[in-house]
Amino acid sequence: MQTPVTFYLEQEGVEYRLLPHTKPAKTVDEAAHERGVNPEQMVKSILLRDMGGFHVLACVPGPAQVDPKKVRAMFGCRRMTCADASDVEKVTGLVIGTVAPVGLKRPLPVIFDHSIKKHHKVNISSGDRMAGVELETEDLLLLCDPMFADICR
Repeated sequence: MQTPVTFYLEQEGVEYRLLPHTKPAKTVDEAAHERGVNPEQMVKSILLRDMGGFHVLACVPGPAQVDPKKVRAMFGCRRMTCADASDVEKVTGLVIGTVAPVGLKRPLPVIFDHSIKKHHKVNISSGDRMAGVELETEDLLLLCDPMFADICR
């Protein structure tokens, strides 16, 4: 299965394991169940935008929630909300539920919550609803070069 994410990982020479789903997952718990992994090891990527159209990709562990106020404070934005579905597709090239912090249509500021570093391996979306990708946390960090902050609610 070739997706923008797996294509990018292959281009960069990063080892990964494709975790196919038997059905598309609608929640983190469903995706974790389909992949046979702990939801804590999943990296959820949420696209946030401010009123001026500035976008940031905020990444937190699967069960956690992003706190837009904490992200907003980092960038000095007045207001920050989750981007809507059409915005997500326009900015990332991927549909909601398939966004990963790599293989994006264009470069974006990426912020990881510190807690993602707790795990040796993590899971990201493959860019397709029918699979996830497992890779070394260290490889993901090298590819994303994210900022780190406490961004969970």
